[in-house]
Amino acid sequence: MTEASVSTIKAPVSTVEASQPETTVPQQRRVVTAIPGPRSQQIHARRQAVIPPGVHSVLPVYIDRAHDSIIVDVDGNHIIDVCGGIGVTTVGHTDEAVVAAATAQLNKVTHTLFTMTPYEPYVRVAEHLAQHVPGSTADAPYKTLLMNSGAEAVENGVKIARKFTGRPGVAVLEHAYHGRTMLTSSMNHKAAPYALGYGPRAGDIYKAPNSYPLHDGLSGAEAAARTIAHLEKVAGAEDLACLVVEPIQGEGGFIVPADGFLPALAEWCRANGIVFIADEVQAGMARTGTVFSIEQFGVQPDIVLSAKGIAGGLPLAGITGRAEIMDKSQPGGLGGTFGGNPVSCAAAVAVFEQIAAQDLLAEAQRIERVFGAGLGRLAAKYPAIAEVRGKGAMLAIEVVQPGTLDPNPELVAKVIDYAAQQGVLLLSSGIHNQAIRFLPSLKMTDELLEDVVSVLDEAFAAAA
Repeated sequence: MTEASVSTIKAPVSTVEASQPETTVPQQRRVVTAIPGPRSQQIHARRQAVIPPGVHSVLPVYIDRAHDSIIVDVDGNHIIDVCGGIGVTTVGHTDEAVVAAATAQLNKVTHTLFTMTPYEPYVRVAEHLAQHVPGSTADAPYKTLLMNSGAEAVENGVKIARKFTGRPGVAVLEHAYHGRTMLTSSMNHKAAPYALGYGPRAGDIYKAPNSYPLHDGLSGAEAAARTIAHLEKVAGAEDLACLVVEPIQGEGGFIVPADGFLPALAEWCRANGIVFIADEVQAGMARTGTVFSIEQFGVQPDIVLSAKGIAGGLPLAGITGRAEIMDKSQPGGLGGTFGGNPVSCAAAVAVFEQIAAQDLLAEAQRIERVFGAGLGRLAAKYPAIAEVRGKGAMLAIEVVQPGTLDPNPELVAKVIDYAAQQGVLLLSSGIHNQAIRFLPSLKMTDELLEDVVSVLDEAFAAAA
């Protein structure tokens, strides 16, 4: 680089004030400006000049700090976060133990690359995952590969299943969401916006009907028979490497399958040498009241995928599978530069410890009781709410045209917009954006949950 070219480079002006980290945030909703406020609007104008519109934000308020269930924007609004970074901050924003563990590791080693010179925190995360994955025992151990994101977990789960079976085919379910990479966006049920216009999609992917009790009215056995018949016809069991299933679908609308559906699919996979992969990226890590949601369906998966909530806000993902499957890959065939970063691993160890120390499984069940009851009251009051569904702190309401099961995304948008102006952050889901999903921190208090219900009540009433 020449001296002249150096002189043309200007460093961006920092607007960050030096201060000590602030983790004391009152757990109360407080709106002091319009949302978004003036400072958020200023930052948003700068953002539009340097960040493409494809990187879309649900609500353009810019966050200054957060703790537990409250996020504070740059204008001083205290907003109840019922999204948790789409299921990431399950143990709460800036959990003290997670921050302390990550900080301690940050002061030791930030990176060496585990496949070059390894470190213990990676091993400890793998030990925790092996301990908690359904079916893992001393006689039938599970092993773990760590990566960075949910999409990378899915990519590697498919890669490992193909290596183990020697087969190409990948089966997924309707309404599924698995990521935004080339392979995972091809696996999604909804092409727009995730795959639309980005070129050829990956092949050897077969989409089959799932169990959607509100709409199909089928028992678990009936829905499974339909799924299996479809896959045997369009793919052929002998060509399938894996079936990738979200036990509770996330972006698809928090769809909980009918009893017996997943066990029947797992049994069919086992009988045909197909690797059963549980995508627990959104439903896992204690959110549903068990460490992994698949536990509640009586299924022992061959591979479990985890991400999002595993490291309390730091990027980390796990692919945990039966040893004979994971050991099939040759040395050097798995890994990545940042996969299993030591700081993220230290945070993940703290998350596992907090799940036990704070009995967060019981807290998820508390949220289902308290918040589920509140949502039930709204469903009884407003005919547009067709169903309250989910498990633990992974709940949703499906919003329809009253008297039908037709989706009502317009009403969903109105409710979410109203709630945002009142300081409650919500998010839609479903292939028609017909559902509102709730992913609160497991530390969200009963008072905050009831406050969210009251704002939802106001929102539905205002939209009537």
